Amino acid sequence: MNSRSIYARLYALTTGILLTLVFQAASAQQQGATKQLSLSEAISLSIQNSKQLKVSQAKIEEANANVKEANDRQLPDLSVTGAYMRLTNPNIDLKFGQSNSGSGSGSGGSEMPKVNSAAYGMANLSIPVFAGMMIQNGKQASRYLATAAKLDADKDKEDVMQNTIAAYSNLYKAQQSVLLMEENLKQATSRVKDFSNMEKNGLLARNDLLKAELQQSNYELLLMDAENSQKVANLNMNIMLGLPDNTVLAVDSTIFVGGAAQDTRGVAEFEQLAYQNRKDAQSLQAREGAATSNVKMVKGEMYPQLALTGGYVAAYIPNFITITNAVTAGVGLKYNVHSLWKNKSKVAAANAQLAQVRANEARINDNIHLDVYQAYENYLLSHKKMDTYVKAIEQSEENYRITKNKHANALATTTDLLDAAVANLQSHLNYAYAKADALVAYNNLLKAAGLLEQANK
Repeated sequence: MNSRSIYARLYALTTGILLTLVFQAASAQQQGATKQLSLSEAISLSIQNSKQLKVSQAKIEEANANVKEANDRQLPDLSVTGAYMRLTNPNIDLKFGQSNSGSGSGSGGSEMPKVNSAAYGMANLSIPVFAGMMIQNGKQASRYLATAAKLDADKDKEDVMQNTIAAYSNLYKAQQSVLLMEENLKQATSRVKDFSNMEKNGLLARNDLLKAELQQSNYELLLMDAENSQKVANLNMNIMLGLPDNTVLAVDSTIFVGGAAQDTRGVAEFEQLAYQNRKDAQSLQAREGAATSNVKMVKGEMYPQLALTGGYVAAYIPNFITITNAVTAGVGLKYNVHSLWKNKSKVAAANAQLAQVRANEARINDNIHLDVYQAYENYLLSHKKMDTYVKAIEQSEENYRITKNKHANALATTTDLLDAAVANLQSHLNYAYAKADALVAYNNLLKAAGLLEQANK
C-alpha cells in the first residue's frame, strides 16, 4: 500500500470522527441539559413563574391603591383658580354715588374709567368634619377588599402548588413507564432470540416464536407511547417552571417510595382545620365585612355633610378696582334632600350584595365539608391500593417464575408465559402509578384543609 493511499485512509477516518463528534454535539444541544429537579424546587419555580400569581399580585396592588384612595378622602380639599381676561369697551353704569340732579352723561358728570382687562385669583380650602360616616365606612370597606385580594392570591398560590405536585407526579409516572417498558422490551428481545434458536433446532413451534415476536412488537409500540408521554409531561413541567423547552428533567424518585406518609388525623379534624385555614372561606368573610361597610356607606348619603371652609380672594381691574387680603373662613353645610327618596334603591342594592356574599359563605361551607370528605377518602383509598399492588407484584413475579419454569419443562404453553410476563409488567406499572397517586392524594387532602402551603414550606 503506497503512502498516498495511507494518507487518504487517515484523512477519511479523521473526517468521520469529526463529523461524528459534531452530530453528537448537535444532538446533545437539541435535547438540552439534564436537570435534577426536586419537588420543593419545582414548587418554588412554579410560584415564581406563574402567570396566574402575577395577575393575583396585580389585583393586590390595585386593592392597596384603593385603600390609599379611601384614606385620601379624609384629607382637606384645596383648590386654586385664577384667570386673566381682556375686555371690549364695556358700558358701565354705576347707580350709587350719583346725585338726583345729575344726568350721568352730562357736562357736570364724572368720566367713567376705561376697563379693558381683568384678573382674579381664588384659593379655597375645605376640611370634612362629618359626612354621614361615608369616609370611615369607605376606608373600612377598602381594607376588607384588600384583605380579600390577598387571601384570593394565597388560594391561587395553593392551586399552583397542587398543580405542580400533580405535574411532577405525572412526569414520574411517564419516566417509570419508559424504564419498565425498556426493561420488558429487553426481556422480550432476549426471549425472541432464545425462541428463535429453539425453533431452528426444532424444539419450538413456529407459531410460538411468532407469538413472542408479536409481544416484542407490542412492547416497542408501548415504549414509543411512553416516550411520547414523557416528552409531553417534560414539556408541561418546563412551561410551568419557566425553563427552556429542551431541558430534560429528572425527578427525585425517593419521595415516591412508599407514597405519602401516613397521617393519623381523622376526617373530622381535617374538616375543622379547613374551616379555620381555607383561604376561600376567609376571603368571603372579608368580603362580607366589605359589603356590610358598603351598606353603611350608602346609608350615610342620607345625612348632612359638614365641613370647615376657608379661602383667599384677590382681584385686579385696571383703573377700576384692586382687591387683596380678602380671607374667608366659616362652616359649610350640605344636605341633599333628594337622597331621602333616591337613596332607597342604592341601599336595597347594597343589601342584596351583602345577602349574596352570605349565601356564598353558606355554599362554601358545604363545599368544604364535601371537599375534605372526598379528599380524605381518596387518600385512604390510595394507600389501600398501594398495599394491594405490593401483594400483586409478589404474586405476579412468583407466577412468572413458576410459569417460566413450567414452560422450560414443556408444562406450560408459550401463551401462558407471555400472559404471565404481561401481568408482571402491569403489576409493576400499577404500583408505580399508585405511589405517585398517593402523594397527590395526600397533598390534595392538605389543600382541602388549607394546610398545603404550611406543609411545603
